[in-house]
Amino acid sequence: MSTDRLAGLTSWNSDWRGLRVAVLGLSMTGFSVADTLTELGAEVLVLSESAEEEYERLLPVIGARLDLGPLSEVPAALVDFAPEVVIASPGFAPSHPVIRWVQDAGIALWGDVELAWRVRDKVVRADGTPADWVLITGTNGKTTTTQLTATLLVEGGLRAAPCGNIGVPVLDAVRDPAGFDVLVVELSSHQLWYLGLSAPEGELFPYSSVCLNLADDHLVWHGSAQAYRDAKALVYRNTRVACVYNKADEATRRMVEDAEVVDGARAIGFDLGIPGPSDVGVVEGLIVDRAFLDDRARSALELTTLADLDDAGLAAPHIVQNILAASALARSLGVEPEAINAALQTFRLDAHRIQVIARHAGITWVDDSKATNPHAAASSLRAYPGAVWIVGGDLKGVDIADLVADVGTSARAAVVIGVERAAVVAAFRRHAPTVPVFEVDAGDTGQVMNRVVEIAAGIVDDEGTVLLAPAAASFDQFSSYADRGHRFAEAVRTWIDRGSADDAGVSPTAR
Repeated sequence: MSTDRLAGLTSWNSDWRGLRVAVLGLSMTGFSVADTLTELGAEVLVLSESAEEEYERLLPVIGARLDLGPLSEVPAALVDFAPEVVIASPGFAPSHPVIRWVQDAGIALWGDVELAWRVRDKVVRADGTPADWVLITGTNGKTTTTQLTATLLVEGGLRAAPCGNIGVPVLDAVRDPAGFDVLVVELSSHQLWYLGLSAPEGELFPYSSVCLNLADDHLVWHGSAQAYRDAKALVYRNTRVACVYNKADEATRRMVEDAEVVDGARAIGFDLGIPGPSDVGVVEGLIVDRAFLDDRARSALELTTLADLDDAGLAAPHIVQNILAASALARSLGVEPEAINAALQTFRLDAHRIQVIARHAGITWVDDSKATNPHAAASSLRAYPGAVWIVGGDLKGVDIADLVADVGTSARAAVVIGVERAAVVAAFRRHAPTVPVFEVDAGDTGQVMNRVVEIAAGIVDDEGTVLLAPAAASFDQFSSYADRGHRFAEAVRTWIDRGSADDAGVSPTAR
């Protein structure tokens, strides 16, 4: 396979026939890749350590081969196949032995997003052009902002679909026969790392883009904080119209300043303060746009109010930031302020995202299980100062000490979960010694949250808030953050049904 032919594979209508492609991983994303390529006439080998029964059954139906087995070493089946392109699911880290083999062998390495961009013209708009892409990343808030942006665009009369890391593979959206005006693509740092490998013909040219914030996360996967930051910064590359950034997060501003963008692309800032020209922000309780109007030096357009957002359960400061970012993206595509206002009146957050699950006996129970890193947990704690904080789990190599020192001191008490709790307990001992700390050492996953709720209810014996914001992944004890949040909600309901808010009779961890 010559590099010239690969360079020419930039359309659904290019000649993909006979291209030997190895697909790593058979999740939802891996299957979408295999399904697309077989439809294009490529020869496809899927390699995976495991496979859901449905995908395993469908692969031969669509015309792809499957090799199931360990991938801790390069499989002989991959070597014998001699792939011309390898497309990896985003779970495969740069340090993975198969990824290293692919790069050392000089084989083209793509992610699913690059493939989707190359074939984005399968379904086109009335004018013959494919859908515009809006890219969204950040350490936290990606999914909420993606959903918000798509909702605002639809209210504004555009056919828009959220896709990518949000759970719908980009390739599925690209191939949807209904077609779209805009694809709102949530990108993880893993997907962005793969985009960083793209040859020029595979690079994305988004209409608008945003990095919402940056904090240490996925350091084991990327190998360093700098590598993680560099991957996130790729979201702005080749942006054509609007690079939206967080004025309160210096790292995102520098990403925009350093980005290679299309001439004429504008930098649009957002934060909770008064906006300058070319910004969106907050003025006396109003969410306003000073970026997308003719007289932006002297006037602003009202989009909604903090009071209306509060009525809709959207007034937590980090959610307001997401709304500002989504509004800026929508305004860049011409959505009118009235449409944004109307959409925000009915928009609701997903489960496990700073969700009030119950108010009973003076206690407010809040599920923010999606707060899987310190940055997200900090936002939750700032929204609920003085809460009993449920914290811990798989820290993914991130040091929690700064979080405890910064906002953990405001907690009424800490209830520590997770298989390995020593680092969390030590952080409180060192940085928040006056905060009572309770450890939950239940070995049975089914009992963890029951014990958490018993302890928390005993601490809050009059009124207050109990906040699940773990600052950690869930996989050490639960199947997902959703499973963790669901078990928490079930334990709260069980406690309420029992009608008991008695002291749990436990003592803080010895100091």
